[in-house]
Amino acid sequence: MLLGASVWIFATAIREIKHPHEGPEAFTLVVLALVVIVKEALFRHVFRESIAVESTAVQTDAWHHRSDAITSFAAAVGIGIALIGGEGYEAADDYAAALAALVIAWNGWRLLRSAVHELMDASPQKEVVDQMAETAAAIPGVDLVEKCFVRKMGYSFYVDMHVQVDPQMTVQRSHEIAHQVKDRIRHDFPRVRDVLVHIEPTGDKPHPLE
Repeated sequence: MLLGASVWIFATAIREIKHPHEGPEAFTLVVLALVVIVKEALFRHVFRESIAVESTAVQTDAWHHRSDAITSFAAAVGIGIALIGGEGYEAADDYAAALAALVIAWNGWRLLRSAVHELMDASPQKEVVDQMAETAAAIPGVDLVEKCFVRKMGYSFYVDMHVQVDPQMTVQRSHEIAHQVKDRIRHDFPRVRDVLVHIEPTGDKPHPLE
């Protein structure tokens, strides 16, 4: 949406630049100032929410408000130049709008890349994976966390973990450890939706977590 809006704004600005028109009215500065204040306030509120929930979709919605604020501010600057400059400066607001469109396009592209990254079932940061592995390794009875795979789907994490335990341990005890690992990770990491724990016997040549 942001990319589409930026293209439309840029195309409209170029068209207006090519076709001379009358200068803007002074009262439009007041209207644009109010729009900038309201839209920037909305951006800051929604953006804080997007950080809290770590949602790219909400962040994109926030940037829709920021794009409105940017274009309105650019238009206000352009109109101010046109009013001060007088004849010959009628298109100043159009040049400002074209520049604002480029800024919006850049932010739209940045958010699009982030959204695609999430949709492609991407993994979280390595620090998060390491913390989950350390949490599992702290459970009594776990000799080694051999593997830890974490997928990020939307807001949630899905964990696939291989842990090594004493090969002489009973099936019942190893089953209990698997549940303890699952419960501890879900408790310490609220965004984890599910944990699949694979129990393996501790071998002579373990493969530590990379």
